Amino acid sequence: MVQRRAESLGPSYRLFYNAPLNIVRGDGVHLYDADGQEYLDCYNNVASIGHAHRRVVQAIAAQASTLNTHTRYLGEPILDYAENLLSTLPAQLDRVMFVCTGSEANDLALRVAFESTGGTGVVVTDEAYHGTTALVAGASPATGSGQPLNPAVRTVPPPDAYRGPTNDPAALGAWFAANVDAAFADLARHGYRAAAFLADSIFSSDGVYTDPRGVLAQAVDATHRHGAVFIADEVQPGFARTGDTFWGFARHGVIPDMVTMGKPMGNGMPIAALAASAKVLAPFGERVPYFNTFGGNPVSIAAAAAVLDVIEDEGLQENSRVRGAQLRQGLAELYSRHELIGDIRGAGLYAGVELVSSRGGKEPAPAVASAVINAMRDRRVLISVCGPHNSTLKIRPLLISSEGDISRLLEALDATLSDVARSL
Repeated sequence: MVQRRAESLGPSYRLFYNAPLNIVRGDGVHLYDADGQEYLDCYNNVASIGHAHRRVVQAIAAQASTLNTHTRYLGEPILDYAENLLSTLPAQLDRVMFVCTGSEANDLALRVAFESTGGTGVVVTDEAYHGTTALVAGASPATGSGQPLNPAVRTVPPPDAYRGPTNDPAALGAWFAANVDAAFADLARHGYRAAAFLADSIFSSDGVYTDPRGVLAQAVDATHRHGAVFIADEVQPGFARTGDTFWGFARHGVIPDMVTMGKPMGNGMPIAALAASAKVLAPFGERVPYFNTFGGNPVSIAAAAAVLDVIEDEGLQENSRVRGAQLRQGLAELYSRHELIGDIRGAGLYAGVELVSSRGGKEPAPAVASAVINAMRDRRVLISVCGPHNSTLKIRPLLISSEGDISRLLEALDATLSDVARSL
């Protein structure tokens, strides 16, 4: 199959793990390969409420058997869902536009920002990933040197309390804001008027920097002083992932000018969205006749509506909080036993475990991280890596994960770290 992929698919495609998996079925937190082997999924933030969730599958099937078309006809389901979705957001965000992917949502958000502010200058973090269109790929340094940044994009280091200048919350927030301020000032010096600060509120691709709470606030203030808007990219931290809040930005006490969302929104169906105020959207709406054929199609809306209902009815935000606390407590215990762990970060069911060659020296250990995720795969627990050196384990258990699932993850990681340390 690897050979067939090489001969039929584009060369940019990538596979997970040294021994790629042939996954044929998913059920809840479990994935199954072609040989019937079961794996615990602790990485997937697409099917975040569980693979093949019964209520989502039923909603999709019922709608697909009735109608699936574009949004140029009237219909109540999209309006019902829009109202329910907006009710989870600050009241200032009172309009929503539906697209198919997070990339499209971020692309649209930047276009709206350009019209709203009259500028084109954008600030993102050093290892940000915001999508694959030409516009947002040019604002996604995580895609690597093969995709150059747009000339009107500047990067700033994330608020890193581990390797940054300080772990004092107030000082770190001020430092981060000063970097954002300087980036906008540099854009101005080069003739680019400020348009947007685009950030993932838990800095997922940068290495998972969830804390300190409130660290974004001063940076958002700096953004507004430059006449720019703050776009919260909630594709990864949204939909109850962080546990104590439904949206990641809420942990920082800020109200974004725009919010983008995707991946877990439809639990596997292609749906994403941009939420904003009518005031921010007005200049774009007056000048640009935007239309997205499949954005907000009835089948995807049915899936998304079921996802919101499941999160509420099954108490998944609270489960994310409780199971997330169990995860971080367990990781803290592993930290006390394994010198390979340099730092632990996370909120809810999203954790970053930074691996180092030397805890005192904080030297990143990407080879160790690669060995760990592949050994975890052999133990049938699936995780990945992130960060500028690919040295941070990215752990995202599904929102329905049980106490036993988290215990299994921790036990596998404990044994894996011991085995990897012995092999060094």
